[in-house]
Amino acid sequence: MAEELEAKYIAFIEKVAATKQVWGLKSKTGWANADATGNEEVAVIPFWSERGLAKICARDDWKSYLPTEIPLAVFLEDWCMGMAENETLAGIDWDAKMFGTEADALVVTLDLLNRLSAINSAITFTNYSSINEFITQISEEE
Repeated sequence: MAEELEAKYIAFIEKVAATKQVWGLKSKTGWANADATGNEEVAVIPFWSERGLAKICARDDWKSYLPTEIPLAVFLEDWCMGMAENETLAGIDWDAKMFGTEADALVVTLDLLNRLSAINSAITFTNYSSINEFITQISEEE
């Protein structure tokens, strides 16, 4: 089970870095979220690497939610950094049973930035001049 989750997490990082897009579920009232497994005081916002994976989860309590694209730079700078401040976790490629990794937002950010660097991807940030500057900033804050 843990190996499967790790493989799904790595696949998420690779796919998102390649496509430079992340998907969430959004309704008129906001973004889909849930309580962390085993801790109702910690929130989790789920994200997917593909629209179709997000759409599968738009059922039951989330049936009025639609898959919504989030550009990668916005996801990293705004979402992940804000989630880290609020101690909100990122749900990674959850399945229809809402099963999947619940990861620290800064870990997801660093993993994505390191992958972007490894594949020499060009990405433009608002608050950082380069991937390396972003990585350095996060590393100093930890």
